[in-house]
Amino acid sequence: MAVCADPPDISVVVVNWNRREYLRACLTSLAAQRGANFEVIAVDNGSSDGSAEMARSEFGVRVIANAANEGFCAANNQAFAAARGQFIALLNNDAEAAPDFLANLRRAFDRAPDIGMAAAKVLVWEDPRRIDRIDHIDKAGHLIYPDGQNRGRGTGEIDAGQYDRVEDCLWPDGCAGMYRKTMLDAVGGFDEDFFMFADDAELGLRGRIAGWRCLYMPGAVVRHRRGASIDAGSAKRIFLIERNRVLLAAKLFPWSLLVLNPYYFALRLSSGLVAAAGGKGEMARFPGLANKLRLAWTILRADLAAVRLLPRMLRKRREVRRIAKLTPVQIRRLILENRIPVRALVEKSN
Repeated sequence: MAVCADPPDISVVVVNWNRREYLRACLTSLAAQRGANFEVIAVDNGSSDGSAEMARSEFGVRVIANAANEGFCAANNQAFAAARGQFIALLNNDAEAAPDFLANLRRAFDRAPDIGMAAAKVLVWEDPRRIDRIDHIDKAGHLIYPDGQNRGRGTGEIDAGQYDRVEDCLWPDGCAGMYRKTMLDAVGGFDEDFFMFADDAELGLRGRIAGWRCLYMPGAVVRHRRGASIDAGSAKRIFLIERNRVLLAAKLFPWSLLVLNPYYFALRLSSGLVAAAGGKGEMARFPGLANKLRLAWTILRADLAAVRLLPRMLRKRREVRRIAKLTPVQIRRLILENRIPVRALVEKSN
């Protein structure tokens, strides 16, 4: 994989765990990038399928090989420390980038010095050989619900050009996005207490609170295999999503929203049950009483796990206030202006 010059302008980080063939397709798409000066850093989280060896031998990328699965957050932070570029792009190993992906994201940062993040248009992966393919949006930037749950903007919609305008958005998805290195140096990398899920939301919102903007670049397109990293109905996934939305709110939300968290959470759960009765949304993946009880137990365990981490989050909350440029009133406004309606949140599966 060729790099235009040394040092590179962009460092691309790909985190991998036992997804050799997905990783090969991802790195192949990066090898086809044009108009960008970049390096690739693959962080392998203790794979047993030969992923790290394949990345080195077939693509010649820099590989950080961990002995065990350190999680998405820690792996990315390792790459941030090793990156030589002024800009850091993330690309999931289960995503494939269009040839102008990096070049289009990089252009965002030339528009203004306070742009610290750039978001891509993420489409649901389908076989590109199908002539009858209809593109569906996976994410076009992000939205958030006032209990801390977040969702990709436009998730599940047919891509009919409604997200083809360069515009400010809340933050990029960790599946495919770019960050200014000086922003990461100022606000810190991923919070490793999150391990995975909502980690990109926490980093993105922390960056926004510190006064950085995010620009959505629709020309930066990737195709993403949704749910390839962890099964959509798995207890581990539900546990991490629920625990982490509480941690995010405790760490970053203004108190005026935080005290209302139980209300918004109850509203989302009750709306989710109504949607599930009609066969829609995440809860529909758990049919029958036994599965609903399993889901409830997983959510309860996640909330208890979050409570145990609350003292640590509150300490981090004080650290965030030290770098904050937005007031609590402005943070509340930012969240509510980018709020996803509860019906849209519960009726579409993520």
